[in-house]
Amino acid sequence: MKRKVLVVDIGGTHVKLLMSSRDQREFASGPRMRPEEMIARFKETVREWKFDVASIGFPACVRKGRITKDPKHLGKGWAGFNFGRALGKPVRVINDAAMQALGSYHGGGRMLFLGLGTGLGSALVWKKTLL
Repeated sequence: MKRKVLVVDIGGTHVKLLMSSRDQREFASGPRMRPEEMIARFKETVREWKFDVASIGFPACVRKGRITKDPKHLGKGWAGFNFGRALGKPVRVINDAAMQALGSYHGGGRMLFLGLGTGLGSALVWKKTLL
């Protein structure tokens, strides 16, 4: 059985949500948005979507699937926040630039990804490995 994956891009101005065969949805974020507010708006925005797991791109340092520091463009409380517990589903969190780089990479060789949004993100993929 294929698992239904919900992809989430948390940014400094918007949160974007996408699943296969669904239209992208989004809502505003901003410098005062805390994780609890984001989760409440997230659940409201996709309440009729059925998904098994979530993949989240986040605009700050992420180590071993955990946010290590609150980002500049969002409110407080993100560092160490447990998305899996909040959503009741398995969740993978990765830096948003790393997520975009992996999604853009077509294998072989190397690729430097530069992402321009509210801030600037970068990631390097070398021989199929995210560095």
